[in-house]
Amino acid sequence: MRFPTTTALCLGTATALVLTACSNGSARATDPTSASGRQEDRNAPTAGPLSSAALAKRLLDEGDLGEGYTRKAEQPSQHDDVTVIGCPALGDLGGDAAAGGSLDFPRRAKVSFTYASGTGSEVSEELYSGTAAELSSGVGRIFEAMASCSSYQVLVGSTVVTVTTQNVSVPRLGDERWGQLLTFTADGHSHVVKQTAVRVGMVIAVVSGSAALVDAHVVKAVAKARAAT
Repeated sequence: MRFPTTTALCLGTATALVLTACSNGSARATDPTSASGRQEDRNAPTAGPLSSAALAKRLLDEGDLGEGYTRKAEQPSQHDDVTVIGCPALGDLGGDAAAGGSLDFPRRAKVSFTYASGTGSEVSEELYSGTAAELSSGVGRIFEAMASCSSYQVLVGSTVVTVTTQNVSVPRLGDERWGQLLTFTADGHSHVVKQTAVRVGMVIAVVSGSAALVDAHVVKAVAKARAAT
Protein backbone atom coordinates (compact mmCIF):
# COMPACT_ATOMS: atom_id res chain seq x y z
CA MET A 1 0.00 0.00 0.00
CA ARG A 2 2.11 2.81 -1.25
CA PHE A 3 1.14 6.42 -0.54
CA PRO A 4 3.30 8.81 -2.55
CA THR A 5 0.09 10.78 -2.95
CA THR A 6 -1.55 9.40 0.22
CA THR A 7 -4.22 6.94 -0.95
CA ALA A 8 -6.49 4.50 0.85
CA LEU A 9 -4.77 2.44 3.46
CA CYS A 10 -6.31 -0.93 2.73
CA LEU A 11 -6.82 -0.75 -1.00
CA GLY A 12 -3.44 -2.18 -1.95
CA THR A 13 -3.58 -5.41 0.01
CA ALA A 14 -7.29 -6.01 -0.35
CA THR A 15 -7.52 -5.18 -4.04
CA ALA A 16 -4.66 -7.56 -4.71
CA LEU A 17 -6.47 -10.27 -2.75
CA VAL A 18 -9.74 -9.93 -4.63
CA LEU A 19 -7.99 -9.80 -8.01
CA THR A 20 -6.16 -13.00 -7.11
CA ALA A 21 -9.46 -14.62 -6.14
CA CYS A 22 -10.99 -13.64 -9.46
CA SER A 23 -8.12 -15.12 -11.41
CA ASN A 24 -7.99 -18.53 -9.72
CA GLY A 25 -15.03 0.88 8.05
CA SER A 26 -13.67 3.13 8.54
CA ALA A 27 -14.17 4.53 11.95
CA ARG A 28 -11.93 6.02 14.55
CA ALA A 29 -12.70 4.44 17.89
CA THR A 30 -13.06 7.23 20.40
CA ASP A 31 -12.26 7.36 24.07
CA PRO A 32 -15.40 8.56 25.88
CA THR A 33 -13.19 10.86 27.95
CA SER A 34 -11.73 12.54 24.87
CA ALA A 35 -13.58 14.06 21.92
CA SER A 36 -10.57 13.63 19.66
CA GLY A 37 -10.19 9.89 20.32
CA ARG A 38 -6.73 10.34 21.80
CA GLN A 39 -5.59 9.08 25.15
CA GLU A 40 -2.53 9.96 27.13
CA ASP A 41 0.59 8.31 25.68
CA ARG A 42 1.31 6.73 29.05
CA ASN A 43 2.73 3.52 27.60
CA ALA A 44 4.19 4.96 24.41
CA PRO A 45 7.88 4.89 23.55
CA THR A 46 9.59 8.08 24.69
CA ALA A 47 12.48 8.06 22.21
CA GLY A 48 12.28 9.25 18.60
CA PRO A 49 10.79 7.32 15.68
CA LEU A 50 12.09 3.78 15.21
CA SER A 51 14.16 2.64 12.26
CA SER A 52 12.82 0.10 9.76
CA ALA A 53 15.20 -2.49 11.22
CA ALA A 54 13.85 -1.88 14.72
CA LEU A 55 10.27 -2.13 13.47
CA ALA A 56 11.03 -5.45 11.77
CA LYS A 57 11.97 -6.90 15.16
CA ARG A 58 8.51 -5.99 16.48
CA LEU A 59 6.56 -7.75 13.74
CA LEU A 60 4.53 -10.82 14.55
CA ASP A 61 6.15 -14.14 13.66
CA GLU A 62 5.05 -17.77 13.46
CA GLY A 63 5.83 -18.25 17.14
CA ASP A 64 3.45 -15.43 18.06
CA LEU A 65 0.64 -16.72 15.85
CA GLY A 66 0.76 -20.41 16.72
CA GLU A 67 0.46 -23.54 14.60
CA GLY A 68 -0.96 -23.50 11.09
CA TYR A 69 0.54 -20.23 9.87
CA THR A 70 2.93 -19.96 6.93
CA ARG A 71 4.83 -16.80 6.15
CA LYS A 72 4.23 -15.50 2.64
CA ALA A 73 7.02 -14.31 0.39
CA GLU A 74 6.99 -10.58 -0.25
CA GLN A 75 4.98 -9.80 -3.36
CA PRO A 76 6.49 -7.61 -6.09
CA SER A 77 5.12 -4.11 -6.36
CA GLN A 78 2.19 -3.63 -8.70
CA HIS A 79 2.09 -0.76 -11.12
CA ASP A 80 -1.43 -0.89 -12.56
CA ASP A 81 -3.11 2.45 -13.12
CA VAL A 82 -5.73 2.96 -10.41
CA THR A 83 -8.72 5.30 -10.50
CA VAL A 84 -11.25 5.79 -7.70
CA ILE A 85 -14.82 6.29 -8.96
CA GLY A 86 -17.71 7.54 -6.88
CA CYS A 87 -15.85 8.73 -3.78
CA PRO A 88 -14.52 12.28 -4.23
CA ALA A 89 -12.83 12.43 -0.82
CA LEU A 90 -10.88 9.26 -1.54
CA GLY A 91 -10.18 10.24 -5.12
CA ASP A 92 -8.73 13.54 -3.94
CA LEU A 93 -6.10 11.64 -1.95
CA GLY A 94 -4.76 10.18 -5.19
CA GLY A 95 -5.58 6.84 -6.79
CA ASP A 96 -2.34 5.94 -8.56
CA ALA A 97 -0.98 3.94 -5.63
CA ALA A 98 -4.19 2.31 -4.43
CA ALA A 99 -3.12 -1.15 -5.60
CA GLY A 100 0.09 -2.20 -3.92
CA GLY A 101 2.67 -0.41 -1.79
CA SER A 102 2.88 1.08 1.69
CA LEU A 103 1.99 4.13 3.69
CA ASP A 104 4.17 7.09 2.85
CA PHE A 105 6.32 6.82 5.98
CA PRO A 106 9.99 5.96 5.33
CA ARG A 107 10.31 3.84 8.48
CA ARG A 108 8.24 0.70 7.93
CA ALA A 109 8.18 -3.09 8.05
CA LYS A 110 5.66 -5.66 6.81
CA VAL A 111 4.88 -9.36 7.09
CA SER A 112 2.05 -11.55 5.73
CA PHE A 113 0.84 -15.04 6.62
CA THR A 114 -1.61 -17.63 5.33
CA TYR A 115 -3.45 -19.85 7.79
CA ALA A 116 -3.78 -23.62 7.22
CA SER A 117 -3.29 -23.10 3.47
CA GLY A 118 -6.74 -21.51 3.25
CA THR A 119 -7.15 -19.34 0.16
CA GLY A 120 -9.23 -16.79 2.08
CA SER A 121 -7.46 -17.06 5.42
CA GLU A 122 -4.70 -14.51 5.40
CA VAL A 123 -3.42 -11.90 7.80
CA SER A 124 -0.81 -9.20 7.32
CA GLU A 125 0.83 -6.72 9.64
CA GLU A 126 2.46 -3.43 8.80
CA LEU A 127 4.37 -1.26 11.25
CA TYR A 128 5.21 2.38 10.63
CA SER A 129 7.06 4.90 12.76
CA GLY A 130 7.06 8.67 12.78
CA THR A 131 6.07 11.44 15.13
CA ALA A 132 2.72 11.00 16.83
CA ALA A 133 1.35 14.01 14.92
CA GLU A 134 2.48 12.64 11.54
CA LEU A 135 1.00 9.22 12.17
CA SER A 136 -2.26 10.53 13.57
CA SER A 137 -2.82 12.98 10.74
CA GLY A 138 -1.80 10.63 7.92
CA VAL A 139 -3.73 7.55 9.01
CA GLY A 140 -6.74 9.46 10.31
CA ARG A 141 -7.13 11.32 7.03
CA ILE A 142 -7.12 8.09 5.03
CA PHE A 143 -9.62 6.25 7.22
CA GLU A 144 -11.92 9.25 7.31
CA ALA A 145 -11.85 9.52 3.50
CA MET A 146 -12.73 5.85 3.13
CA ALA A 147 -15.51 6.17 5.72
CA SER A 148 -17.03 9.08 3.81
CA CYS A 149 -18.30 6.72 1.10
CA SER A 150 -20.25 3.55 1.89
CA SER A 151 -19.71 2.27 -1.65
CA TYR A 152 -17.45 3.19 -4.54
CA GLN A 153 -15.49 1.63 -7.38
CA VAL A 154 -11.80 1.26 -8.05
CA LEU A 155 -10.59 0.79 -11.61
CA VAL A 156 -7.38 -1.28 -11.46
CA GLY A 157 -5.98 -1.52 -14.97
CA SER A 158 -8.99 -2.82 -16.91
CA THR A 159 -10.69 -4.44 -13.89
CA VAL A 160 -13.51 -2.69 -12.02
CA VAL A 161 -13.63 -3.49 -8.30
CA THR A 162 -16.67 -2.44 -6.27
CA VAL A 163 -15.83 -1.57 -2.66
CA THR A 164 -18.30 -1.32 0.20
CA THR A 165 -17.18 -0.10 3.62
CA GLN A 166 -18.53 -0.59 7.10
CA ASN A 167 -17.44 1.09 10.30
CA VAL A 168 -16.35 -1.34 13.01
CA SER A 169 -15.40 -0.95 16.63
CA VAL A 170 -11.83 -1.44 17.80
CA PRO A 171 -10.63 -2.79 21.17
CA ARG A 172 -9.44 -0.12 23.59
CA LEU A 173 -5.80 -0.36 22.59
CA GLY A 174 -3.05 2.19 22.28
CA ASP A 175 -3.48 5.94 21.98
CA GLU A 176 -5.61 6.07 18.83
CA ARG A 177 -7.30 3.37 16.81
CA TRP A 178 -9.27 2.99 13.62
CA GLY A 179 -11.23 0.09 12.14
CA GLN A 180 -13.06 -0.84 8.96
CA LEU A 181 -14.57 -3.82 7.18
CA LEU A 182 -14.34 -3.72 3.40
CA THR A 183 -15.95 -5.95 0.80
CA PHE A 184 -14.23 -6.05 -2.59
CA THR A 185 -16.22 -7.45 -5.52
CA ALA A 186 -14.96 -8.03 -9.06
CA ASP A 187 -16.18 -10.35 -11.83
CA GLY A 188 -18.67 -11.95 -9.48
CA HIS A 189 -16.12 -12.76 -6.78
CA SER A 190 -16.08 -11.06 -3.38
CA HIS A 191 -13.42 -10.79 -0.70
CA VAL A 192 -14.00 -9.35 2.76
CA VAL A 193 -11.09 -7.69 4.55
CA LYS A 194 -11.00 -6.32 8.05
CA GLN A 195 -8.42 -3.74 8.93
CA THR A 196 -7.48 -2.39 12.33
CA ALA A 197 -4.90 0.35 12.88
CA VAL A 198 -3.63 1.27 16.34
CA ARG A 199 -1.19 4.02 17.21
CA VAL A 200 1.12 3.45 20.17
CA GLY A 201 3.15 6.61 20.59
CA MET A 202 5.39 6.84 17.53
CA VAL A 203 4.39 3.47 16.06
CA ILE A 204 1.32 2.50 14.04
CA ALA A 205 0.38 -1.19 13.86
CA VAL A 206 -1.94 -2.09 10.98
CA VAL A 207 -3.40 -5.60 10.97
CA SER A 208 -5.41 -6.62 7.89
CA GLY A 209 -7.01 -9.75 6.49
CA SER A 210 -9.63 -12.29 7.51
CA ALA A 211 -11.80 -10.75 10.24
CA ALA A 212 -11.36 -13.69 12.59
CA LEU A 213 -7.58 -13.64 12.23
CA VAL A 214 -7.36 -9.88 12.72
CA ASP A 215 -9.44 -10.13 15.87
CA ALA A 216 -7.33 -13.03 17.12
CA HIS A 217 -3.98 -11.29 16.73
CA VAL A 218 -4.41 -7.51 16.96
CA VAL A 219 -3.89 -7.38 20.73
CA LYS A 220 -0.63 -9.30 20.48
CA ALA A 221 0.49 -7.19 17.52
CA VAL A 222 -0.04 -3.97 19.46
CA ALA A 223 1.69 -5.35 22.55
CA LYS A 224 4.70 -6.41 20.51
CA ALA A 225 4.79 -3.08 18.68
CA ARG A 226 4.92 -1.32 22.03
CA ALA A 227 7.53 -3.58 23.66
CA ALA A 228 11.10 -2.37 24.04
CA THR A 229 13.66 -4.09 21.78
